[in-house]
Amino acid sequence: MHSMAHHGPSQAYDTIRQEPLQGVFPMKSYLSHLECTSCGQLFSHEQAIGTCSTCGKVLFARYDLASAKKHLDPHEFIKRRPNIWRFFELMPVINPLNVVSLGEGGTPLLKADNLGKSLALKNLYVKDEGLNPTGSFKSRGISAAVSKAKELNKQAITMPTAGNAGGALAAYAARAGIESHVFMPLDAPESNKRECEILGAQLTLVDGLISDAGRMSQEKARIENLYDISTLREPYRAEGKKTMALEIALDLGWKTPDVIIYPTGGGTGIVGMWKAFNELLELGWIDGTQPRFISIQAEGCQPLVKAFAEGASETTPYPNASTLASGLRVPSVFADYILLDIIQQTKGTAMAVSDSDMMTDMGILGSSEGIFACPEGAATLTGLKALIQQNFFSGDENIILMNTASGLKYLELFKNT
Repeated sequence: MHSMAHHGPSQAYDTIRQEPLQGVFPMKSYLSHLECTSCGQLFSHEQAIGTCSTCGKVLFARYDLASAKKHLDPHEFIKRRPNIWRFFELMPVINPLNVVSLGEGGTPLLKADNLGKSLALKNLYVKDEGLNPTGSFKSRGISAAVSKAKELNKQAITMPTAGNAGGALAAYAARAGIESHVFMPLDAPESNKRECEILGAQLTLVDGLISDAGRMSQEKARIENLYDISTLREPYRAEGKKTMALEIALDLGWKTPDVIIYPTGGGTGIVGMWKAFNELLELGWIDGTQPRFISIQAEGCQPLVKAFAEGASETTPYPNASTLASGLRVPSVFADYILLDIIQQTKGTAMAVSDSDMMTDMGILGSSEGIFACPEGAATLTGLKALIQQNFFSGDENIILMNTASGLKYLELFKNT
């Protein structure tokens, strides 16, 4: 009798261990199809597809939100284990058994009162993505993309990376039992290279920038029939990144913040968050409008800032891109037309900051709030301070700085200090 009584809970425990909480929640994804963001053509989500086969542009995963609205209660999510898969119904994986998770997401939205006070801002927050399993926000997008690759029976994945995404791919591919190939600039942070090796990826160091790594990765994908998950050249990394917005809305009591300041390389985060807020607005779960999106780039690599200043609808590759913030050293932005549109539409802005200011602000963020941010994350504080000078804010807004990774991954920046 006793062993029978024990049988139920231990079984439940096993299913709970299998992220997401299968067997605890009967979960169903409302994924319905893929849609081209440029020409509007529709595709089935059951095929492995990267970009639009007609015009070559970015594809978005689309959901049956009308049906989701009827059956889902937004207050259910709060009861679930805090990782990105708590939002399973709005995620692109059909069978929960295909979810590849290391517990990503559920990062804190920290009210930065000390910093806020010094800047005369009442509602300043930091979303601290450095607490993800692989130390950066890349865990979210890669968890979603690798889960979908597993669902589509892919045996090998390739991608270029400026650093953190490579470590994330290596980790999630290892967990999924999928072979991973990572192409990374030779001068990427040491921690990222070690991470890829320890986690079993096939690492190729490229004497060049992420754009050069991208060409090599695409070539390898073509020759060896690998699944290429470069930034926004497949539809699913953006779905993992959109969970940042779902968490922010949840943490603010199902409201949108007024401003999100985001360090922008490839820009998947802005695209994903904007998409998520649109989905939440369509579901009728949030009050308010889209936040103003502010894109921060480095002075040595600012293709979006330049295009935004010129009122252009696309970017040109940025010459001689250089910055110590490896995640911002992305000279060509594939989703440029979407990003520029979002910044414009939401009455945001794009601005460039210097490497030395980022480094200074790593110290300020650290000593005032106890957050060891990456240089990209600290760049959002640099941008914030410059915008305050320009009277961009009233002081009452809910402003969120996105710290995209842990400063611990950039220790070689401090060798000479």
